[in-house]
Amino acid sequence: MSILTILISILLPPLGVAMAKGIGKDFVINVILTILGWLPGVIHAFYVNSRG
Repeated sequence: MSILTILISILLPPLGVAMAKGIGKDFVINVILTILGWLPGVIHAFYVNSRG
């Protein structure tokens, strides 16, 4: 994971997921988690970006 990906995943978690996986199931899940709370969205973004 690059520094840019880490920063984007922290600041805008859905954008980080969209860059890694595109607009799909993972993106929708991340948007919902980010609406519920910023931290769950960040954790999910790191999870999605770390598994490839």
